[in-house]
Amino acid sequence: MRRDGALMTRGKLGTAGAIALRTVLAIAICAAASLPGCGVKSAPIAPEYAAPARILDLRAESALGGIKLTWSRPTQYVGGHAMRDLSGFVLKRADGDGPMTALVKFPVTDQERFQVEEEFSYLDGETQTGRRYRYAIIAEAEGGYYGPASNEVDITRTKPALPPNPDTYQLPAPPASPTNTP
Repeated sequence: MRRDGALMTRGKLGTAGAIALRTVLAIAICAAASLPGCGVKSAPIAPEYAAPARILDLRAESALGGIKLTWSRPTQYVGGHAMRDLSGFVLKRADGDGPMTALVKFPVTDQERFQVEEEFSYLDGETQTGRRYRYAIIAEAEGGYYGPASNEVDITRTKPALPPNPDTYQLPAPPASPTNTP
């Protein structure tokens, strides 16, 4: 009887241990399920809508040393959502009516900064005075998603006007002031 009683006690302890184990497992599963997710605050974006929106304000002007190009930062994806992962640009150039080819690719590294660049510029110093060039810029988002080509600008490089020489600069004469006559 003692043996049976001992076995019975062990059996009861075994059942109590199994219940405790199940309880601990249930608590662990509930705790794991209540942990926050991956941190994504919005719905995922389909790949065809993850490309940056088209840049519409590419501008070009002759400058000392080449042609200066300026454009604004894209702020939205093609799908219309706010863009926060701009990774770079590809600048394309064509000589005259020739085909567009990639001239330079450069990264954007200000994503983690408090204030990001609103406008970008690039000086193409590999141009010649009197020749005509066409340009377009393409924005790239993280993951290799390229947006459509920007507006195309067409410019013939000219020699820019020199700034006035301070040694020979003359101030314009002020206009004559009216006299008060009684």
